[in-house]
Amino acid sequence: MYWNKDIETLDRDGLEKMQLALLRKTVEQAGHSPYYQLLFQQEGIAPDTIKGLDDIRRIPFITKDTLREHYPYGFLAVPRGQIVRMHSSSGTTGRATVIFHTARDIDEWAGLVARCMYMTGVRPDDVFQNMMGYGLFTGGLGFHYGAEKLGAMVIPAGAGNSKRQIMLMQEFDATVIHIIPSYGLHLVETFRTMGIDPHKDLKLRIAFIGAEPHTEETRQRIEQAYGVKAYNSYGLSEMNGPGVAFECPCQNGLHTWEDSYILEVIDPATLEPVPDGVEGELVFTSLRREGMPLLRYRTRDLAFVYPEPCPCGRTHRRISRIKGRTDDMLIVKGVNMFPIQIEKALMAIPEVGSNFQIILDTIDDNDFMTVKAEIRAEMFTGDLKHLESVRKRIIDDLRSELLVTPRVELVEPDTLPKSEGKAVRVFDNRKQWG
Repeated sequence: MYWNKDIETLDRDGLEKMQLALLRKTVEQAGHSPYYQLLFQQEGIAPDTIKGLDDIRRIPFITKDTLREHYPYGFLAVPRGQIVRMHSSSGTTGRATVIFHTARDIDEWAGLVARCMYMTGVRPDDVFQNMMGYGLFTGGLGFHYGAEKLGAMVIPAGAGNSKRQIMLMQEFDATVIHIIPSYGLHLVETFRTMGIDPHKDLKLRIAFIGAEPHTEETRQRIEQAYGVKAYNSYGLSEMNGPGVAFECPCQNGLHTWEDSYILEVIDPATLEPVPDGVEGELVFTSLRREGMPLLRYRTRDLAFVYPEPCPCGRTHRRISRIKGRTDDMLIVKGVNMFPIQIEKALMAIPEVGSNFQIILDTIDDNDFMTVKAEIRAEMFTGDLKHLESVRKRIIDDLRSELLVTPRVELVEPDTLPKSEGKAVRVFDNRKQWG
């Protein structure tokens, strides 16, 4: 059983006592790695110097750049012979970062994912179709091992090949899927072309969506199109992968499993902690990793902690939906904005399809933003004058959301390039970016 009431409803005092004991063990384990061994010597840090959870602030933050600087084995805390698996980041913003796992690490991680899936209603008699990429990316294998640990039948479909995905759902009565939200919306068009109604022709009831930030509007579109409950999943490879935080059936924030992680939220400019309810950058410390424990890892992800308790009865703190990453923020004509704000406005308009692009250019030394949005096919039949009213509505909604007036181009379905992995939405061609 993966409902552990004693852990999941433990009071705050009990959780913090557990975290303190695990933090001391983590400091001891991390001290076996070349990076932390030197750092702890310089900072005078040892397990017995950690008297309370606030003492974690004596330990400097690390970032993705820190991991890159000590690539590949600088954070390895066990002999290499004890490592059974390596995962890696995509490396799209520089040299990839790598994470090493022992057999116990893999088992702990699988247990967390199984806990997440059980919380949302997955049971051993479910058929779980995993539509995420396998390999160095953590999303596919993380959910695969968690589902198997729970006892569900797993279809390791991997990413892409839309018609085959739908065939597998039909032939094997898939009840649960794991999918990137942008690809989930793209697959809706394939259902239509194949004449398949997910509500009538499939047995789906649960979808796990993650790997890229998405809006509540996108989640609602997926739920309506598939006839499922769609749950938001949060994870990052540096903290194992999926299973760091997950929505419960109340769907009002994601429970961070505090028996495995210490969560901090900081102001990314001052690096000082912010109170619950205030948006900041998420910082995580792993508490049960032996192969490569990481302390105070700055994620660049922006969210806040809900100050009130969850109606479900679980006491582990909840984070909000991820707004974006600090390095994803766009500055256009002096205004700060995130791509997810544009998605929110577009997905609230019924005529807009599932794909869009944000193109930034420099014209006469001024920044210009163009939003290209696919519009439903039926909008391109008969009198096309109504398209202009849709375009103006999009401009008005984006101006209201962003405080910048973009150019908007409406295009037919399947005009813009599609990705079977994380969607590429932003194309920044401005002079200052080369």
